[in-house]
Amino acid sequence: MAKPVYALVGSDSFVQLQKLAEILQTMPPEVQRIDADGERAELAEVLDELRSFAMFGGGKLVAVRNAEAFVTRFREQLEGYVAHPSDSATLVLRLASLPSNQRIYKAIAKVGQIIQCNPPMHLSRWIVEQGRSVHGIAVEPDAAHLLAELIGDDLGRLDSELAKLAIDVEKGKVTANHVSATVTFQREQEMRDMTNELAAGNPSEALRRWRQLVQLDPSAEFRAVTWLGMWLENVRKAQALQRKGLNPFAIAQQLRIGPREIQAPFMKTVDTLGDRGVSKALDLLVEVDHQSKSGVGDAATNVEQFILRMAAEFGPPE
Repeated sequence: MAKPVYALVGSDSFVQLQKLAEILQTMPPEVQRIDADGERAELAEVLDELRSFAMFGGGKLVAVRNAEAFVTRFREQLEGYVAHPSDSATLVLRLASLPSNQRIYKAIAKVGQIIQCNPPMHLSRWIVEQGRSVHGIAVEPDAAHLLAELIGDDLGRLDSELAKLAIDVEKGKVTANHVSATVTFQREQEMRDMTNELAAGNPSEALRRWRQLVQLDPSAEFRAVTWLGMWLENVRKAQALQRKGLNPFAIAQQLRIGPREIQAPFMKTVDTLGDRGVSKALDLLVEVDHQSKSGVGDAATNVEQFILRMAAEFGPPE
């Protein structure tokens, strides 16, 4: 049974989304999920959602991303809510950090749960375990070490690589040669190109690239939502770094945006979408993911709908 309040604390958005999915699994299938951006959400709106009944029963889950700003603005009121939370809804705060000496931390720990969401210390060990438990493959130690070297501690990208390897390898065994030969890095570049075209207001070209990608790699449709989510998280992080005064080169370096030739298009995407665009895109992506998992349309078509709706919302008319 889900607790009334959770704090997902840490730097890795993939782990946060994974833990959020685990929380949802403890709730009824018809639970109503509401997502809010902590930098813009008003306390009254969030509390109204938490205290009102779900449309179809099954309770509610209200997830607040970028919750540091939300906690800062409404600290005392949140402490009051956490002391007496709704018994028909769950509040999930996604934060990069939450010091344990703060009253809100102690209040959440008393009635709910604080979940750490940072990359593991032993990355190669995580790769081996993720491959075995989630993707059903045996990743040899040297292959795991090579993946860690190539990608770093970006768990979302690592999981995407493991998903691709699970389809490509025979007998479920992954060697260093398999990792070296994989074409997923090229596929990620193609997906970056697609999202850059979308942000630049070229939906027709974005659709063309997406359909070509699915033809070349049918597994792309099953990895798209995860990758798009990580891409949007990077856009959001870049916007936050811009507000702190970092220049584009420093932002690209800190977020490990590479190779160098995609850094300028990525920063253009950051400027084009803006805060409102990222928030809306994340909401659309949550809807796409829910439809695919609920059997409403196939995954590839649902991604196309995401592209078209993003284009209609933000792109200039062609």
